[in-house]
Amino acid sequence: MKKHNFAAGPSILPRPVIESAAKAVLDFEGIGLSVLEISHRTKEFEAVIEEASSLMKELLNIPEGYQVLWLAGGASTQFYFVPFNFLEKKAGYVNTGVWAKKAMKEAVNFGETIEVASSEDKNNTYIPKGYKIPEDLDYLHITSNNTIFGTEYHEDIDCPVPLIADMSSDILSRPVDVSKYVMIYGGAQKNIGPAGVTFVIVKEDALGKVTRKIPSMIDYRTHIKNGSMFNTPPVFPIYVVRENLKWVKEQGGVAEIQRRNQAKAKVLYDEIERNSMFMSPVAVEDRSLMNVPFVYSEKYKDMETSEFIDFSKKYGMVGLKGHRLVGGFRASIYNSLPIESVQALVECMQEFEKQYAK
Repeated sequence: MKKHNFAAGPSILPRPVIESAAKAVLDFEGIGLSVLEISHRTKEFEAVIEEASSLMKELLNIPEGYQVLWLAGGASTQFYFVPFNFLEKKAGYVNTGVWAKKAMKEAVNFGETIEVASSEDKNNTYIPKGYKIPEDLDYLHITSNNTIFGTEYHEDIDCPVPLIADMSSDILSRPVDVSKYVMIYGGAQKNIGPAGVTFVIVKEDALGKVTRKIPSMIDYRTHIKNGSMFNTPPVFPIYVVRENLKWVKEQGGVAEIQRRNQAKAKVLYDEIERNSMFMSPVAVEDRSLMNVPFVYSEKYKDMETSEFIDFSKKYGMVGLKGHRLVGGFRASIYNSLPIESVQALVECMQEFEKQYAK
């Protein structure tokens, strides 16, 4: 039975990327060694990391003056890297859910940290709008897509202060005006690669403004100077990222990926709206194209979550259980998930309705 992978992360990768990675595990670039055992100082791997950075710059149209870094530690490590490097007096955070709150919690350790806006009043089912951004902030931090609650910024906001974004789960899903940000970062394991590597896109002249002494490993300038190889980088995940970025380019680039993502999301959201057994808890204008939570409709709210989960497994669905803070179900429909998988899920939902609707 074909499996349809809707996991929130680590998540689906394109089949050609997986096949390429499998070959490299046995023999990397025909050199007779596995990619798992080569030195990061070999010319072969240096070519890989350089190409990964070059492709990232090309696909996102990153302007001059920005550097692409490949680091370990996940996006959660960046929660304290960011204030260490950017927070001198006061930082602002937009609270749109769990990951935004975790980032804000780390910043408190480095200086005054304020919640500029929040969607917590409605269980993070919308993106805050119309709030005033204080102009004395060292930076404003946003989480562009919220994997748990299924909300997303669909446009780059105008910001009077330096803007920093955690784009872990929607990077490369749409064109981004990188010039509006001083930094973009994220874990790779949702849209561009496997777990184990973190991407950072940072404006170089925005660094070095804080007066505190920054340990070498936490200073972005260290990693810029050393080409992401101040210490041993996560070699295999970076290789897989390189292969995935090549795949994105082959598909037609980020604009084509966005078109596909919009088409996939429309198919699924249309079914959620049509199906008498399900509903979306998220404000229509802020619904994520990456993570789609849905719950039983009011009439069926007493049904056990396991009923649909167990039913869907018979159709090859994987990773549909919703986060405990939302309940119900969540379909993560990242870049590499084919529309055929979304259509299969829709057919599964329709069959469930036929068998269980009252």
